[in-house]
Amino acid sequence: MRALPLCLSALLLAGCSLTQHTQPTTTAPVVKEEPKPVKPKPAPVRPAPVKLYKDAEALVGTPFRDLGEVSGESCQSDQNDTPPSLAAARKRMLTRASYMKANAVLLHQCEIVGGVPGCYQQAICQGSALNVTFK
Repeated sequence: MRALPLCLSALLLAGCSLTQHTQPTTTAPVVKEEPKPVKPKPAPVRPAPVKLYKDAEALVGTPFRDLGEVSGESCQSDQNDTPPSLAAARKRMLTRASYMKANAVLLHQCEIVGGVPGCYQQAICQGSALNVTFK
């Protein structure tokens, strides 16, 4: 009886050693790749500075072109978050105007509103994006 487990384990080891075949190694020719030229990364796109006009009278006598309406928002997700910021909403509005190639914004209104879906409170600023010809 003791010889049976010994014979089975010897047979098992012999079977495992037969399944591992070594393939003859062939050497592939070594191909040297030329290094690729390193392209410089483009500078990050920064919005151009945009001037904020709070009063339309400041634009009297100055030629400008109206590029359309722009707005910016700042959201307070729930009651425990930081309150919405009018300054952040104004900055986002100026950034969006910059992407429209505007160099000025005439501010219409900034206010904090409640009951906006997804926000406990929201600061919203609206204005007109302008391309002003400065003298």
